Amino acid sequence: MNKFTIQPNLFLKQPIQAFFHENFYGAKANHPNNPNYLYRLKNDPHHNWTDYQLRVATAQLADALRTDLAQIQQDTNINPLTICIVPRAKADIIYRPNQLLFRATVKQVINELSGFEDGTNYITRHTNTRTTHLRKPIDGYNNDGALPYIGITMKTCDISPEVKGRNILLIDDIYTKTVNIDEDVIQTLLTKGANSVTFYAIGQTVGNYN
Repeated sequence: MNKFTIQPNLFLKQPIQAFFHENFYGAKANHPNNPNYLYRLKNDPHHNWTDYQLRVATAQLADALRTDLAQIQQDTNINPLTICIVPRAKADIIYRPNQLLFRATVKQVINELSGFEDGTNYITRHTNTRTTHLRKPIDGYNNDGALPYIGITMKTCDISPEVKGRNILLIDDIYTKTVNIDEDVIQTLLTKGANSVTFYAIGQTVGNYN
């Protein structure tokens, strides 16, 4: 696991302690250590992943979470940490259960561990936003909604009042510095009264790799 700091910008007013499990080189990268299971867990419509492939991807995510979460708690010295999830780009009701496996796996793992509270449903998307990792049109898929703007989380998500006063560990599958979705969600949690927010992603985008 690796540590870094998310720096303030137009979306985020303060520096945030952050962690990531491994580098992510892109969806089509042929790097031997690329965590391709993260893309399989998205299970976008143009893919035909088998149930077996999805089960393997889920197990790989669970292994990463079990390895890292205890270490994050030790490093932050915060107990309990309330786990929240960055929601997918479209409204939650649009996705099939097998397109929400990232959230489901996080929920399963934190309920196996001590020192964590389940806030995986504290942030829910009600209005579509643009799916930023799909840059080309896909037959039968309407990639509608706005690209990231300041306050997009507040406008397109319901935030549970339960975040107030809590020490939150916000989890996303992939962190890409220039997208600013994660920064906007962090700022929204702080604005809604979270006592603190720490960030954790499984993959951190490191640039183009072919």
